[in-house]
Amino acid sequence: MKIGLTYVKGALPGYENFGHLPTDIVKTNGLVNGNKANEELDALIIPGGSIVESEGIPKDSELSKEIIKMAKEGKTIMSICSGFQLLANQTDVGRKSQMPIIKKGLGILDVNFSPLISNDRVEGEVVGNSFFTKNIKTPITGFHCHTYGKIEGNAKEILYSNIKRVNYSNKNKRILSGVVNDDGNVIGTLIHKSLDNNTDVVNNILEYIDASQEDIKSIYERNIEFNKKINKEIGIDTDVDIRIPGKNCLTKDLKKREGKMPTVVLMASTGSDSGKTFITTGIAGVFREKGLKVGLLKVGPDIRDIVPGLYLTKGYMENYGSIQISNLGWMELSNILKRLKNSNYDVVLIEGVMSAFTGLLNKKIPYSTAEIAKAGNIPMILTTGVNKGGIESAAIDISSHAKKLKDFGINIKAIILNKIYDMGIFNEVKPYIQKETGIDNVIGIPKVKIEARGGTPEVEIKLEDFAFKAYETINNNFDIRIISDIKEKPKFDRYLSFDEIINIYNK
Repeated sequence: MKIGLTYVKGALPGYENFGHLPTDIVKTNGLVNGNKANEELDALIIPGGSIVESEGIPKDSELSKEIIKMAKEGKTIMSICSGFQLLANQTDVGRKSQMPIIKKGLGILDVNFSPLISNDRVEGEVVGNSFFTKNIKTPITGFHCHTYGKIEGNAKEILYSNIKRVNYSNKNKRILSGVVNDDGNVIGTLIHKSLDNNTDVVNNILEYIDASQEDIKSIYERNIEFNKKINKEIGIDTDVDIRIPGKNCLTKDLKKREGKMPTVVLMASTGSDSGKTFITTGIAGVFREKGLKVGLLKVGPDIRDIVPGLYLTKGYMENYGSIQISNLGWMELSNILKRLKNSNYDVVLIEGVMSAFTGLLNKKIPYSTAEIAKAGNIPMILTTGVNKGGIESAAIDISSHAKKLKDFGINIKAIILNKIYDMGIFNEVKPYIQKETGIDNVIGIPKVKIEARGGTPEVEIKLEDFAFKAYETINNNFDIRIISDIKEKPKFDRYLSFDEIINIYNK
């Protein structure tokens, strides 16, 4: 038996394991082993990502035709998040747009999507019968990670999720998160890891496609080969192969030893729109291309920010992918560090939230990136964007941030000025930053052209364009020895008290 997974631009084939069911990749030509997907496959999984925004499966493509044939002929199709949106009638991707921006789907599932942001871990309540939910009495656990999560339409409802945050506000809301078509062979859900976390769902799927024990054994064996195949390159169809690390290469010292902590670095900034996501994504891609296993975490709840990096690395969204600050996020730092020690990651990049100091003076502890870095003894790379006030003011701003971070005992390994429009001016301010901060590694990253809509996870991101541009830019402008030379390892100590924070802040 063969279970395909769509391997197209904007898709996230490594973001979850899909119950270890995928056996074959399916590209936009709609072929599997030289044959039409409809003839070759017993089932198809369409994963999340930015498939709709990226138009990774164009409506007139051979793959679209094969998907429609499979649906009409009763073949099993499971779609998740962006894959779900592909099968819908349409998706309004006009987040932060005065007018709706409509992307047409294939119309297999009779629903429409519009903006609603949620990044919660969830328990999906089963409200309708389907091959996916058959005989399941307990909640289907997983997580949401979407920008366009409002579902309206006439398809049969099978799942609802109770979410705690909606569009960045603490607000409990019960939302539709799963439907099935009239014929019962096509489902769509917003719940990521619904297969990984729920063996009953996987068993239901295997039963529905009439898999024998021999078939099941073959599926799991072929899934191992499937994962090897998708991990031969960074991203999708980039032609950038993942190397096997050599004994004498720059990255050899980063290979993790069993039971030891990986190298961890926190990417912080002077504020939003500084380029944290772009730089984190690029560094992740560079290290993965060199054969290292790269983990990505986010301070706070908005895990969408690390998705571009996971697109390049084919990385897994861990249950500890979001570092808790106050009541926001998934897991507390000390528990995450324990898990990292037992992980297989060589390098872990943590993306901060907003400015390193945003939330610092909130009496909730911890509530800022700086507190996370301090409590975990995590070295930092500090960045700022020069697009708002110019290079000169950015140099003063980041120097002030760096000095105050050092007052808190945070070890800054490098300073990055991002979106540089004039390298001559950067070279003039570089000595000032070095003198003011005592930090030698001051780097200028040139401004790159990215579409205004599609340049951030917040607004209509096209993963393949954003992520690969980040990889190219960092590969050409960032010395990875800044990270490979890091010797100290994170170790959780404690969070500073509010009084301690105030005293250092006013120092």
